Amino acid sequence: MLTRDGVRLDADIYRPDSGDEFPVLLMRQPYGKAIASTVVYAHPSWYAAYGYMVVIQDVRGRGTSEGEFDLFSHEIEDGFDSVNWAAALPGSTGDVGMYGFSYQGMTQLYAAATRPRALKVLCPAMVGYDLYSDWAYEGGAFCLQANLGWAIQLAAETARLRGDKHAYQRLYTASRNLPLHDQYPARPEILTELASDSFYHKWLDHPYPGEYWEQLSPKNLIKDVNLPMLHIGGWFDTFVRGTLHLYKDTAARMTKLQHLLIGPWAHLPWGRKLGTVDYGAEANSPVDQLQVRWFDQFLKGIDTGILEEAPVSLFEMGSNRWRDFDAWPSNNYQSYYLASSGLASLRDDVGKLVTSKEQLIDNSIDIFVHDPWRPVPALGGHGAVPLGSCDRSAIDCRTDVLTYTSQKLTEDLHLAGDVTVEIFCTA
Repeated sequence: MLTRDGVRLDADIYRPDSGDEFPVLLMRQPYGKAIASTVVYAHPSWYAAYGYMVVIQDVRGRGTSEGEFDLFSHEIEDGFDSVNWAAALPGSTGDVGMYGFSYQGMTQLYAAATRPRALKVLCPAMVGYDLYSDWAYEGGAFCLQANLGWAIQLAAETARLRGDKHAYQRLYTASRNLPLHDQYPARPEILTELASDSFYHKWLDHPYPGEYWEQLSPKNLIKDVNLPMLHIGGWFDTFVRGTLHLYKDTAARMTKLQHLLIGPWAHLPWGRKLGTVDYGAEANSPVDQLQVRWFDQFLKGIDTGILEEAPVSLFEMGSNRWRDFDAWPSNNYQSYYLASSGLASLRDDVGKLVTSKEQLIDNSIDIFVHDPWRPVPALGGHGAVPLGSCDRSAIDCRTDVLTYTSQKLTEDLHLAGDVTVEIFCTA
């Protein structure tokens, strides 16, 4: 297809072996259309077998598509044009749904921003609703490992497409061993030298919320959008806060159906095992079958029962089962307090997590010293590799880590909803 400014965008099309008309499922991605996000989704031919035309498109400047790739910059206009093109394909019913995760989730939101009439339903997974706070920065801190690894990956592909074999090989090697030990790790020499046009530099140069981020954030671009959406996330995904942010906002203001599904997954893959834990067969991804039900409901008008189901489905780690809620849990808060004799940094059994203020120790202050020559390593969680649930006991014993432990549980404790913490500190 050709965009409004004459740039050719290439796509692979999978269609049922039939002369009938079918709705279209569109995925727009920057990693090569042949891959088709099969790291987490079923192959497009699987979806086609359920009666859909599936279009997997290389975005501008990626894969075999023409033009220059500029992160997110062209996805609103190109997304609008691509939806309309897909709707007009021979054999199409004229109705389009979109799916995909990460960048492919973002292209859904950008395509929806100008409300193409043919676009009927979205299934965004693992996205940044506010690009600053949900993707690039967390709590004001630059997400170094995630951003740097991604920037080098995209820069390597850009070098390959330009035919620069030397730059590609160096960047590819760096992607397998991130240059985190440069004199200034946040600004590695390899990106400065070989990818001076990378988005990475702009992200570092804009460390605070502002106009730069507002212009790129779907949060400010889809305020007038009202589409049914299936929101998909993972407890250990780097962008889980973006998935939650998007769902909470759209569920509060949109009249069309909004459902949320969060599994015990990292960014990829979406399986039963992560970190050191096997969450059981229930943790295997139900996303492909669920998306077909959503597309059947909103593109074919088939009653799949989705309208009667609970809108929030969360995988409960520990019991290793799915739990359904009528809304994102926001009640029944339990307060805990940090208590210590002042030696929580020296012993991992001194810091206490108590349930009443009466148990606090007056004037107790915990002090620890950060030594940049031996920083606390990242382990587990959603922010750095390795992701997931890991044994952190050795880290908890360090003298530059504060650990607070509750009494032994005498019954099951179910945790769901937002967690907030208030800490008074000085340095």
